[in-house]
Amino acid sequence: MTIDLFSSDSYIKEFESKVSKVDQEEKTAVLSETAFYPGGGGQPCDLGKLIFNDQECQVVKVKRAGTDILHYLDGPLPAESDIVKGVLDWNRRFNLMRTHSALHVMCGVIWRDYQAQVTGGNMEPCKGRLDFQLESFSAELVTEIEAKINAEVSENRPINAAILPREEAFKIPDLIRTKVNLLPESLTEIRVVTIENLDMQADGGTHVG
Repeated sequence: MTIDLFSSDSYIKEFESKVSKVDQEEKTAVLSETAFYPGGGGQPCDLGKLIFNDQECQVVKVKRAGTDILHYLDGPLPAESDIVKGVLDWNRRFNLMRTHSALHVMCGVIWRDYQAQVTGGNMEPCKGRLDFQLESFSAELVTEIEAKINAEVSENRPINAAILPREEAFKIPDLIRTKVNLLPESLTEIRVVTIENLDMQADGGTHVG
């Protein structure tokens, strides 16, 4: 099982970890813990590099595989039990954090004022999209929503994440903002991201503070 460091601290840029598994054929490594986000919820995976034994390789893709997080590598592979230094492509990650948090501000405003559910979306660094089930749509509504979002951004509200037992998390009204509940029944703990006095929802991604 890989311990994910990003769930508790999105600002970790570098870390050290022990290699627990290596697949020479797939060119993947599993670490005991990692700050590389494996992608999910519309947020792409992190990129970066691993440094070990005076060598380095590029992390070109990251994804979950059960309880493991696979790091797909380009270059020399570390060996099992090696201690590696992981270095994130921080500019990419930080821009994804900014984008993800901006989408939550938009989601919070639209849910609060229009009670519209999210039906889809995705993001790239500094560029994202959310789809909403709105009763009507117009240029005037877009201008109105944009002004409300910018007003919320200017409030500079704190953003926090907490991991709650499933039963406690589902007591939160409107925890799930998507039209389809994407949380599997097997999850016993739910990570909840809160924008103070605006938004609270289940989310596994990385955000600014």
